[in-house]
Amino acid sequence: MRFLLALLTALIASVAHAGPQIQHWVAPTGARVYFVESRSLPILDVQIDFTAGGARSPADKAGVASLTASLLDAGTPDLDEEQISDRQVDLAIKLGSGSDHDKASVTLRTLSSAEEKTGALALMRAVLAAPTFPEAVVAREKGRTIEALKDADTRPDAIAGKRFAAAIYPDHPYGRVATPESIARIGRDDLVAFHKTYYVAKNAVVSIIGDVSRSEAEAIAVQLTEALPAGGAPAALPAVTLPERNTVKVAHPATQSHIHIGLPAVARSDPDYWALLVGNYTLGGGGFVSRLMQEVREKRGYAYSVYSYFSPRVLPGPFEIGLQTKREQAEAALKVVDEVLTGFLAKGPTEQELAAAKKNLIDGQALRIDSNAKLLGYLSAIGFYGLPLDYLDQFPRKVEAVTRDDIKAAFRRHVKPENLITVIVAAD
Repeated sequence: MRFLLALLTALIASVAHAGPQIQHWVAPTGARVYFVESRSLPILDVQIDFTAGGARSPADKAGVASLTASLLDAGTPDLDEEQISDRQVDLAIKLGSGSDHDKASVTLRTLSSAEEKTGALALMRAVLAAPTFPEAVVAREKGRTIEALKDADTRPDAIAGKRFAAAIYPDHPYGRVATPESIARIGRDDLVAFHKTYYVAKNAVVSIIGDVSRSEAEAIAVQLTEALPAGGAPAALPAVTLPERNTVKVAHPATQSHIHIGLPAVARSDPDYWALLVGNYTLGGGGFVSRLMQEVREKRGYAYSVYSYFSPRVLPGPFEIGLQTKREQAEAALKVVDEVLTGFLAKGPTEQELAAAKKNLIDGQALRIDSNAKLLGYLSAIGFYGLPLDYLDQFPRKVEAVTRDDIKAAFRRHVKPENLITVIVAAD
């Protein structure tokens, strides 16, 4: 009897921690499809990702990727911008788009009832396949973007972010940022050409979760991608090279210094990802329990907030430490940060810190996947970055398996002091 009870308890625990069942196939159009059937709510969520992020913008026209993504719903051959907006209200749907360094994404949330679903998918197909990029709307949005960029160029936080990206990715597409000048050079023809080149079926990852069957999901994937050009995978980006250690000081009248420290560190496919994730919780990702927060804020009061994070991309994405502090104490704060980082690279976390990091990451995973919208984000990442279908099931096992030696070795491979860039805006 005890054996049966123990077996039943283990089975219940296994089911409770099991992730969603992800189905994957390649549509007849060449699009890769990832699907989770979820009948708990009468809702359908869809996301389509293309390798059409900011790194694909021409060198002299940074911002093409984001403008293209943001103006997909500005018009189709049959609907203008206002009609598309009205159609969304009438159907009670949410249609959105955006881009980051690697990808551009179009998302849809709709009720799964026939009328709403049919109308929503038809609208999504139209803006994906046949955006018209009206000249007047392009001109208006270019103007808004230029004004926003000019405003950002007066703010120390925005200046620091731009200078940091350019410094850690010199002469690489990841280091390009939109400027008023680059946006001014963009014309409607550039958006049309970018869309034609990158928004193609064989460059599409379709993520579907919600109240539909596998056969319905198959039909949805085809419907949304069959009107796109077939295309193919874009050319590989140039390799990332590590910068030489340097400090960049930018004059600004702000009373607070804005500080970024880091370097290109890790690609999303790198097996060291897990050790870096767990280790960074102790270093600067764990809020008030992190070493950086304890040493910089709690013990010395140098900053209200200090953090570190890894942001993996297709190619090595940045590792960054960030903080703001009174400009007269910036050097003292930097010295503490350097001491904390140096100590962590040498010794890694303690056993107690490692156990706490694992517990937080594993226990918190349930909250990170407790809605279809959150699951859609993971489904998209699994598809776009080619992660294992059982990634969510692997998560607790991978985290639990990390050792102190794993963390020390991974940090030494990816966070090399001789390649660290420090950017200080409002420096004395």
